[in-house]
Amino acid sequence: MATAIALYNAPTDPEVFDSHYTSTHIPLAKTIPGLRSYRVSRGPVLTPSGPADYHLVAVLGIDSMSDLEAALASAEGQTVVADLARFATGGVTVLLFDDEED
Repeated sequence: MATAIALYNAPTDPEVFDSHYTSTHIPLAKTIPGLRSYRVSRGPVLTPSGPADYHLVAVLGIDSMSDLEAALASAEGQTVVADLARFATGGVTVLLFDDEED
């Protein structure tokens, strides 16, 4: 399995971010070829010592890193990446990695 994690910083306007994320970005992301799972944080994002600097965290699962790379290179993946500039005004960090269960 391969995982993509998107860490969204606090946006300029949280209501605009949340509206666009829910009504536009999630439906776009769910068209990514090979997507097996899509999870989004609800409520505040915390650390063991208190609030985190993130507004929202999304975790996407795809079968393998090669499938994830192909998905991001696809037309659907490129549409999702391009959409980030439309609402992620606080910035976003995207991490990609292979994972395994022990």
